[in-house]
Amino acid sequence: MPGFLRPLTRAVTYTRGLHLLIGSGVAWVFAAVYPGLSSPSYTEGLLVLADPIPFLVLAGMVPAMRRAEGLQARMMLFPGPHARVEGDGADPGVSVAPSASWRERARTAAWLVLRVEAGCAVVLLTGQFMGIVFAAMGAIDQPEDSDGLLLPVVHGWATVPVVVLAVLAQLAMFVVAGHLLARAARRLLGPSPAERLAVLEERTEQLLERNRIARELHDSIGHALTVAVVQAGAARAAADPEFTDRALEAVEETGRAALEDLERVLRVLREDGRPASGRPTLTDAERLLASARASGAKVDVEVTGPVERVPGPVSREGYRMLQEALTNVLRHSGPVPVRLRIAVDDARLVMNVRNVLPPESTGVTGRGGSGLRGIRERATLLGGRATTGPHEDEWQVHVELPLK
Repeated sequence: MPGFLRPLTRAVTYTRGLHLLIGSGVAWVFAAVYPGLSSPSYTEGLLVLADPIPFLVLAGMVPAMRRAEGLQARMMLFPGPHARVEGDGADPGVSVAPSASWRERARTAAWLVLRVEAGCAVVLLTGQFMGIVFAAMGAIDQPEDSDGLLLPVVHGWATVPVVVLAVLAQLAMFVVAGHLLARAARRLLGPSPAERLAVLEERTEQLLERNRIARELHDSIGHALTVAVVQAGAARAAADPEFTDRALEAVEETGRAALEDLERVLRVLREDGRPASGRPTLTDAERLLASARASGAKVDVEVTGPVERVPGPVSREGYRMLQEALTNVLRHSGPVPVRLRIAVDDARLVMNVRNVLPPESTGVTGRGGSGLRGIRERATLLGGRATTGPHEDEWQVHVELPLK
């Protein structure tokens, strides 16, 4: 089928035409009251177009009118399941929210006036095209000076071409007028800058939340799996029943904590309304140290300052950073001595984790993954900073977070 005829096969072409015809109904209702629809003069015909304008402007001031018109425009002016064309389900760029400002009310009023006037123009042109068809076919026997047609009627050999051209012109008018009306709807009923900003903020929040959940799962499940792998390897190498029992106990405790974290994250994703258990904070860091010690690491801890007074967001993120730091120690260096220093004062939290590098380590192998990058990202989001890398003969994770 030729490309210029393809719009005629799309349902949206005809729903747009119907939308225009429905909009003109307001003008005909007013015209039935005044000046009447019985042989109006040209002056009275102009009144038909002008009568509804004040009422349309008043209607546009009602906030809910914008939502009603937006829903109609989405259903009838844009491709959807009814249109059988590419683009089904795409955002048409038309708002369905009530007017939130006088500017939006004015745009809604302009849309209502445009819709009614455009609908009237389509109805009048449709009457002319159909009148030409009927007159050419002999279905109208009125004299030319009273038939209301603007063009003379052609008979004889030219009847068929005139009829075909009139029908094609009618269809072309529906296609063009519907396309222009859809563009006008995007401009007049499209989301305001405030609405666009709200949508952008919502999407940003969703992305941040997904990123946070991904980090939570990486840190918690990654830590549990690392502990389980290290413990299993150590138990197999030791071949000591007592050590194996301790290793299995550590794996069980770490796995149980990971399951609790996983259940809490899944509850957030399901949004089922049930209260999720609180996220662990630095006051719960002892279970991380116990897991590391059970895996064979010798952890030397020094804490200065009131850790329990660290603000919740900082304390929770600090816990995850410590968890990732210990996980990296076990994953890349094994059960080596670890020094942990936590200092809290009125202005900041300082956390420093150091471990001895194995003799075969280069200091950088395996240290560029997403875990350490996550530590730096967490610190940046909290307005602090984190550095990771070799320091002398040790690997260091140094974190500074502001408390105010």
